[in-house]
Amino acid sequence: MADFVNRSEELDRLRALYESDDAELAVIFGRRRLGKTALVKQSLAQEDNAIVYQAKQKTSALQLQQFIETAAESYPGVARIREEWDEILGYLTEQDATIVLDEFPYLVEQDESLPSVLQALFDHELDNSAATVVLVGSSISMMEEAALLGNSPLYGRSSLKLDVRQLPFDAAMEFFDDAYTADEQVLTWGIFGGVPYYLEEVAPDATLAENVLRTILSRHGTLHDEPDYVLRMELTEPTRYFSILEAIAGGSTGRNEIAGTTGIDYNQLSKYLNRLSRLRLVDQHVPITERKERSKRSRYRIRDPFFRFWFHFVYGTGEQYDELGDDAYNVLVEPELADFVSRSFEELCCSALRTLYPEYTITETGQWWYGEHEIDVVGLTTEGTLVAGECKFQQSPLGYDAFSRLQGHVDELRWTPRDGSDRDETYALFSRSGFKPSVEEAALERDDLRLFTVDDVVDSLAA
Repeated sequence: MADFVNRSEELDRLRALYESDDAELAVIFGRRRLGKTALVKQSLAQEDNAIVYQAKQKTSALQLQQFIETAAESYPGVARIREEWDEILGYLTEQDATIVLDEFPYLVEQDESLPSVLQALFDHELDNSAATVVLVGSSISMMEEAALLGNSPLYGRSSLKLDVRQLPFDAAMEFFDDAYTADEQVLTWGIFGGVPYYLEEVAPDATLAENVLRTILSRHGTLHDEPDYVLRMELTEPTRYFSILEAIAGGSTGRNEIAGTTGIDYNQLSKYLNRLSRLRLVDQHVPITERKERSKRSRYRIRDPFFRFWFHFVYGTGEQYDELGDDAYNVLVEPELADFVSRSFEELCCSALRTLYPEYTITETGQWWYGEHEIDVVGLTTEGTLVAGECKFQQSPLGYDAFSRLQGHVDELRWTPRDGSDRDETYALFSRSGFKPSVEEAALERDDLRLFTVDDVVDSLAA
């Protein structure tokens, strides 16, 4: 299992701040379990005297006292400074210290003046300092209020803002050291996603069923209540948000559908969806040919595969999995799993498109839908070619009828190249279980049809 994977761009940007001759402020945010603390510690591997303080939910006096104790290990003189945040931080920045305040929101909870103290430091006292202050936080809303939004005290002061998100597919699979087939990798990604903490819980030498039973379905599993914990840490009134996420996971993806399923008034729904979007829990998707702000065909999706799995299979099931015991996975999860993972497979196919079609400059990838028509994978190119694909993550080979349907859908897609010329069209079929002879024959006869297996997609993402 990899100890630390990916994040190379983030590491480079942080290390550049540490080497700067000017005072620098970095703000690192993202929801829990994404490896923010590990990222910062990795970035400090060559820094001898960095102060890394992990805040906890304690009184302001205790927090400050423990920060001083931590700082004194590298800067003993700080113990003689008056115990006030402005004095302590002022002294340390005079020493050009690198200061990491991890879980910064816990500090602000107890002392709301702290962001203003830092603002005053950066505005008036650090002209001759080469100090670096790194603020890390899992509460996105509190990090926004302290440092990111326009009315926050530290707005505009940071040299670097890192919005830490889940790992991409290829980096996530490094956790398993080639132990899984391409098919198993897609299934694992479709359940656990790219959150390092969740991936660390997966045992590469166990089957997928064993991993899911042990970590998620079992009442004692390390991930059994994980989304509940994460959401309750961020949301003060979680009930309605839970209902919305459950509705989306169950297939109600349009606003009208979500309102109907949850019983939440349509006009009130926007504030809840916007909040979930700000917390990086939900994405608003529109057809690739439309803009979010104008489209009337938005669909909402749960962003994290693990949250989507949990709300689809676990939330609200009570004691059902315990009662089924070792049979729980085979009875309740496995029959639906291929269909459930197909969404993730479509997204991976979109991500692979640029590598699979290197002869084109693909400007955008996504999906398209209108009424009864839907295309799983669409790529728009500067060369005036529309790349359109159909994905099947099923146990049976993909047949010619899928290709025929795809052509019919493409006929309804309105897109004209930027130069106004007539477009060309090329087709891609992606299948978990191969292709029927009729499709293979068509691909041999036509130069506008290509066939891709799961292995092809996974290999291209690792390229």
